[in-house]
Amino acid sequence: MSLDPARDRSLAARLAGLPAAERDATLSALSDDAAIALLHDWSLWARPSQLPPDGPWRIWLLLAGRGFGKTRCGAEWVRGLVESGAARRIALVAPTAADLRDVMIEGESGLLAIAPDGDRPRYEPSKRRLTWPNGAIATGYSADEPERLRGPQHDAAWCDELAAWRYPEAWDMLMLGLRLGGDPRAMVTTTPKPVRLLRELLARAGGDVAVTRGSTFDNKANLAPAFLDQIVRRYQGTRLGRQELEAELLDDVPNALWSRDLFERAGLRVASPPSLSRIVVAIDPAATSGEGADETGIIVAGLGPDGHGYVLDDLSGRYAPVEWARRAVAAYHRFAADRIVAEVNNGGEMVAATIRAVDANAAVTEVRASRGKAVRAEPVAALYAQARVHHVGAFAALEDQMCAFTSDYDRASAGMSPDRVDALVWAMTELMVAESAAGWLQFYGEMAGRK
Repeated sequence: MSLDPARDRSLAARLAGLPAAERDATLSALSDDAAIALLHDWSLWARPSQLPPDGPWRIWLLLAGRGFGKTRCGAEWVRGLVESGAARRIALVAPTAADLRDVMIEGESGLLAIAPDGDRPRYEPSKRRLTWPNGAIATGYSADEPERLRGPQHDAAWCDELAAWRYPEAWDMLMLGLRLGGDPRAMVTTTPKPVRLLRELLARAGGDVAVTRGSTFDNKANLAPAFLDQIVRRYQGTRLGRQELEAELLDDVPNALWSRDLFERAGLRVASPPSLSRIVVAIDPAATSGEGADETGIIVAGLGPDGHGYVLDDLSGRYAPVEWARRAVAAYHRFAADRIVAEVNNGGEMVAATIRAVDANAAVTEVRASRGKAVRAEPVAALYAQARVHHVGAFAALEDQMCAFTSDYDRASAGMSPDRVDALVWAMTELMVAESAAGWLQFYGEMAGRK
């Protein structure tokens, strides 16, 4: 379902648009209690596209761009179930424990923020649990820990950013436990990404899955003008903008070095790596750290006894130099890595100096790009094609970049710099490509010596 913007106006917006005399007469007829109640009446403030669709659906899939109001929709849906008595045991599932706390529960549009004073749930952070005055309980889960969903039963579930879940099997565990009550239902709020689970749910649209679509611009009345101006200028018309703002589910990029089908191939994702002979932390540092700066790519990867590569973590983000150095060094120690591999094209000697300022004893290998990004990435893409690289779980942001990376990659049209891909390429080059090349050189040397 996607509504015409002219029709997708809340009752409050329509009331505000009435002639002043008619509007004032309507409001003055309300008692004080009724006026206060309206402040928390979601049906008044919500746009029609933010309200649950009609019909006997089991899953409501809300696909929308950044700033649409997805979190508010999910929180208000849960509050409505609790207040009506339609749900007593609710699951809240986010990509990570931090997302659960910072977005779904404590966020500006989260469950605590939208609750009326007289019906605010009691939050127990150590138990990841919310308890309402009427006894309804919502328990929080991280999709990073799918096994925690094995066993608990629920009569409703709110799943946030499903397309970014690292372990999609968390969805299966959740669905198997969604069996309490006479009409157990789930709501999914997510920005669309062409992952297998999302495609499977969309294929069920019209059956037990109801789909609502929306864009960032549907909620422009509630977004800061400076934010809208910035994102329109930077991202509108780009592939990233089409996905993150317009909420388009994009197909594979023609001529991309990696495809979505590759990541759904049996064996590419593993639950845990084998004993690793080498582990590296690779960094592609950004030149600046301002709001509009590129990300710093930080990828942790290892080499298994089978000669295969394993991507262990993606710690990339927008950081100041000392911050990315701290994160890289922390990963270096946490994973017991044997070295940090850092590209120095942008920062020169300052890159290694920044790392050693955090840990003077960290082993650092400086690498410098002398060839184009695509030329360096092609041998790594070939390793994936040969099923010699595996991901420990899913890394949505990294895989998005990989599937958008082509031999003629254009940063302007893509709307982003492939910093995560660059860091991945440096990691796998250090672990597998360079090692393979060294092996061939040794082989040829030995053969030449026998002549």
